[in-house]
Order: sequence, then C-alpha cells, then structure tokens
Amino acid sequence: MNAQFERFTLHIKKADALYASHAGNCDQEVADLVSFRTIAEQLDAIGTDLIRAELNEYGAWDDTELADDEQNKHRIVWLACCNIKEEYAR
Repeated sequence: MNAQFERFTLHIKKADALYASHAGNCDQEVADLVSFRTIAEQLDAIGTDLIRAELNEYGAWDDTELADDEQNKHRIVWLACCNIKEEYAR
C-alpha cells in the first residue's frame, strides 16, 4: 500500500504497516521496517532533506530533533504505517 505525503510516497506492505502501528511503543517494529532493503532504498531515494521538510510540516519536532536523519527515517516510516492503517480501517 502507499502512504502519500506532500513531497513523496512510501510503499509499505499492509501487513508491515499493521505490524508497526499499534497501541504502545512501536520503536522496535519501526526499526525492523527501516532496515528492510525495500524501505531503506525508498528512504535513500527520497533523501534526508525531503524527509526533514515533510516532518517539519507536522510541527511535532524542533530543529534539534529534526537534525537527526536516522530518527527522521523512523519517524516518517511510523507515520506512513499509521496512515496506511488508518486507510485500511476505512
């Protein structure tokens, strides 16, 4: 399934999105997904600047937090999974 953001789209399998978007802490599940080759390649192709710009629009992280490119990858994958889960629930 696709998670559409303003600047890019991430393709994540529905089962993977559901795996990493649940009640409670999802850090390990998101880390697992970020390490998947198919997701890592998408993130690399998008680039750190676009990911940071997208996350900045949410207003949830300050400039210091957004300077951490690795955490930004985790944040955007988590958001993508939540978006896919929400779409799936409709």
